Amino acid sequence: MSVFQLNVNGKVHSVDIDGNMPLLWAIRDVLGLKGTKFGCGVAQCGACTVHLDGKAARSCITDVGVAALSKIKTIEGLSYDGSHPCQKMWVELGVPQCGFCQPGQIMTAAALLDEHPHPDDATIDAYMSGNICRCGTYPRIKDAIRRLGGSATS
Repeated sequence: MSVFQLNVNGKVHSVDIDGNMPLLWAIRDVLGLKGTKFGCGVAQCGACTVHLDGKAARSCITDVGVAALSKIKTIEGLSYDGSHPCQKMWVELGVPQCGFCQPGQIMTAAALLDEHPHPDDATIDAYMSGNICRCGTYPRIKDAIRRLGGSATS
């Protein structure tokens, strides 16, 4: 066990944990932030997506020891009141069905739009391809991203 300083959502947390612990478990079990979800545990579904220094990252395969060097943002830190443009668009378009994957979808979409403010369909498809939605809300997710990027066409 070692003490790590985790900068999560703008607040530094001192945690005494194994540096090899996946960041997902530190976020959920140690810090009590339950918005980031466990899906597959092997970085294939995207449910656990957070931002590390502004880039989308899978927290289920990112060790705490590595993440301690970064600014970490979870879905709770995107906006505490649901006012982030992605969150608002998701609500406006009724994107979620069951909702389980949506924190990861939103975190990935927010990183995409930060990197590519006006993405074309190919960019959206490539960036979002690693996020699985078992309910199949992909058309609504894509429409939300298009609208946020200023292109409501298909």
